[in-house]
Amino acid sequence: MNLPLTGGCACGAIRYEITVEPAFMFKCHCRDCQRLSGGPYVAAIYVPKTGFSWTQGTIRHHFTPSVKGGQHKRGFCADCGSRVSGGESDEGIGITVGTLDDSSFFRPQMNFWVADACPWDPIEKDVPAYEQLP
Repeated sequence: MNLPLTGGCACGAIRYEITVEPAFMFKCHCRDCQRLSGGPYVAAIYVPKTGFSWTQGTIRHHFTPSVKGGQHKRGFCADCGSRVSGGESDEGIGITVGTLDDSSFFRPQMNFWVADACPWDPIEKDVPAYEQLP
């Protein structure tokens, strides 16, 4: 993986830069992610906030109830609607892999919320899987 990692939304209005290696890489199969992505899961990387910056545009946020209590904060482009981030907190931010300029390094280290996984989308047998959160 070559740092910095860069990416953005489909229309180019939102851009970001990541200057640290991801803390972990995962696929989330929860119903919320399925509804928001239109697919069976969201592939994402989680990076410390200290190594992440928005470099162009202003991200908009949408909130959904979190299973841990509180709100799950997701970022999207107000112009094209691309979902760019999720799980934002003071400590870190989840970035959807599809928004990276180069995602060739991505290898999921875990699958979570497999209790909600679509039966027609098999989970990799060599990747740890968690019924809910690890």
